[in-house]
Amino acid sequence: MRQPGEVAPCPILCVGNFTLGGSGKTPLSLALGRLAIEKGYKPGYLSRGYGGSTKGPVEVDRSRHSADEVGDEPLLLASVAPTIVARDRVAGARLLAEKGADLVIMDDGFQNPSLTKTVSLVVVDGARGIGNGFVFPAGPLRAPMHSQLPFADGVFIMGDGEPGDAVAATAEAEGLPVFRGVLSPHSPGEWQDERVLAFAGIGAPDRFFRSLEDVGAVVAARQRFADHHPYSEEDCRRLVAQAGRAGLTLVTTEKDAVRLTGRGGARQALYERLAVFPVEAEIPEREALWNWLAERLF
Repeated sequence: MRQPGEVAPCPILCVGNFTLGGSGKTPLSLALGRLAIEKGYKPGYLSRGYGGSTKGPVEVDRSRHSADEVGDEPLLLASVAPTIVARDRVAGARLLAEKGADLVIMDDGFQNPSLTKTVSLVVVDGARGIGNGFVFPAGPLRAPMHSQLPFADGVFIMGDGEPGDAVAATAEAEGLPVFRGVLSPHSPGEWQDERVLAFAGIGAPDRFFRSLEDVGAVVAARQRFADHHPYSEEDCRRLVAQAGRAGLTLVTTEKDAVRLTGRGGARQALYERLAVFPVEAEIPEREALWNWLAERLF
């Protein structure tokens, strides 16, 4: 049985997942932060800063910090609301409250017991669900499904697919509410017939490639890297050379792009040639989701 964690000075909304990476947590966290601001609240983000060297707690400064220091996701979150990177989640939540946040949105941390969550909303990729249902390294689960469900307050299915529908059915059988949404690209018409070399170091790179194809891009070449991949000078030189030889447009995700900024050398050269393919979480029943959250958070 998981022990209760420390109670923070303000409500904690944890946006987590059952599996390792690639479910759409960060886009949903961004959307929920914007929604909270729209409703008159002052949210702040709390992240461990995976891939960064900073232990924190420290507030992310997009003009000063790099992904090497604070991780890639916090740089994206800080574009919407104050963001604290902290290995110690309790200290991070306290700092956000001291800075005036009246809602802490945790991007990830569902399995971390140190901080009591007011609401835990678990995001599931509709196309992948929980994979083969096994725990890592045999499968994608962080822990057995039956041991995780009791700590979830609701489930959010991101995108369509039978695997996601199966998780939704399991959650509903346990009495959990299920919400749905999709990841939608900005300016999809810009990509029609564009021949691209697409590369990504995220949890679900194939979803990124499919999204490009869905808006009419011709993905002539694709390169997969591990989630949070720290691009080397050689990686960058190779990508630029490959795209140049084939006459392809280089394109990647927002999360990958922030790992290439402000670093000089071949990384900067790659960044300056990049087209970025941003996506955002669309929530058809956003008012219903907000009402459900607000009843439990405030």
